[in-house]
Amino acid sequence: MDTKKNMTDSIATLSQEGNISIIKLDDGKANAFSYAMLAKVNELLAEVPRDSGALVITGREGIFSGGFDLKTLATGDMEKITSMVQLGYRLLLELFSFDRPIVAAVSGHSIALGLFITCSADYRIAIDGQYLCQANEVRNNMDIPMQIMEILKARVNKKYFYSAVYHSDAYSVQDSIEVGYIDEVVSEEQFMDRVIEKAKELATLPHPFYANTKKTAQDEVRQKIATSIEKYENIIGIKK
Repeated sequence: MDTKKNMTDSIATLSQEGNISIIKLDDGKANAFSYAMLAKVNELLAEVPRDSGALVITGREGIFSGGFDLKTLATGDMEKITSMVQLGYRLLLELFSFDRPIVAAVSGHSIALGLFITCSADYRIAIDGQYLCQANEVRNNMDIPMQIMEILKARVNKKYFYSAVYHSDAYSVQDSIEVGYIDEVVSEEQFMDRVIEKAKELATLPHPFYANTKKTAQDEVRQKIATSIEKYENIIGIKK
């Protein structure tokens, strides 16, 4: 029992470097967002200051995240599936509207929910390599709901919106800069140094002025996302 608990705890960890909080995802595989992974990230977020510093979210070597846990989706257990998906939606809204700056340190492939979490960050730095960013839902017989679509609309370059979102095209991390998924690509040797450097720079933005400005800019989008989540929770019978 203790071993199981330790394994669950280790799928996401929180560390500090000065006033920079670092959440690292590492399930040893594809960094799939299972219910356990999502719950752990939410637990760690509760420990991150909302009035100072900055937050870095990163993955394991070669993979930021492959998205929702496919094993859970394959079970056909609608209670487990809807609980996982609902928690994922809530995490996206939390990150998108977080009071302090977030840097996504994209350590490899960023797919589906992994990509949407990347897009929820204020600044996205990818490691240089043969890695892909892809919203692959349509090609996998799924639609993209409003609570995710609003984040994509706020991020994806209009020139690429059809190919990226409707057609589920995959892009290299280098091409993802023009698409709007990524802000900067850095060599492996410089990757985390640059991530921390950028996080420290953003951490100097004063509170509450950063948070207030972000809320004003995001107000309409946040309301649409929150309303869509509430509708989903009403449909599946989750009571807050």
